[in-house]
Amino acid sequence: MKSVCTMPYRLLSTLFLGIPLLLGNISFAGELEDITFRANQGDASAQFSLGLMYANGRGVPQNDKQAFTWCTKAANQGDAIAQGMLGVMYANGRGIPQDDKQAVMWFTKAAIQGDAIAQSMLGSMYEEGKGVPQDDKQAVAWLTKAANQGDASAQFSLGLMYANGRGVPQNDKQAFTWFSKAADQGEARAQYSLGVMYDFGRGIQQDDNQAVAWYTKAANQGAAPAQYTLGGMYANGRGVPQNDKQAYVWFSLAAANGFSKAGKSRDVVASKLTHKQLSEAQQLAKVLFDVKNQ
Repeated sequence: MKSVCTMPYRLLSTLFLGIPLLLGNISFAGELEDITFRANQGDASAQFSLGLMYANGRGVPQNDKQAFTWCTKAANQGDAIAQGMLGVMYANGRGIPQDDKQAVMWFTKAAIQGDAIAQSMLGSMYEEGKGVPQDDKQAVAWLTKAANQGDASAQFSLGLMYANGRGVPQNDKQAFTWFSKAADQGEARAQYSLGVMYDFGRGIQQDDNQAVAWYTKAANQGAAPAQYTLGGMYANGRGVPQNDKQAYVWFSLAAANGFSKAGKSRDVVASKLTHKQLSEAQQLAKVLFDVKNQ
């Protein structure tokens, strides 16, 4: 199992799209003025809130440079979440030239304060050697801190480290444990990985039914590898009754999501379907694709 480099994008969506929900009750006409006043008076919480508002265009025109300016003010006062936000902005070059070393510096400041997201991201930076020398042991150390706080992405990444014996002795049971924790929180990559563990009996007794259950959860979230593998389970009748129409649907979705092997597999099962079955399968695949990509 190989990790996919999603480091900047996960935290970007978490901080820029998740935390702003905390601002959801602001009546921007009145409270924006108050937040701006307090931010100009040096209130770190208000500075961070204003930075988020600019980052997302909530109540103000979207402006990454203004977001960077206000988050920097809050971060320099020790606000851990603002420090993590700066790490994201440097990692992605939002409002500032991209700079992995600066990203690591700000992630570290936030991580030392116990911020789980920053700990997870710092672990990823060490894992991938971005902004710091590549170091699996440091990666595991930071990922473990975040995972123990319940960070699902860190739990998934830590599972990969155990599965592949990177920074820790290879241990499928530990990998299974961490994949399970992340999968239970809805982490699609972990759900797929858990399916693989059941599929091949790694760290747990082999179980086709459980493999299909977890592949399905990940596939329903749009994970192309899970969609492709689920298609194979239907094509071969493993964990589910053999069903070429369902196999076609899942291979089609995987192909539409860029999984290179899926198109050939789709065409193979298509040759086994009647014209009516193929038409129904194509229609169902289109409906599911449209629903999952709304």
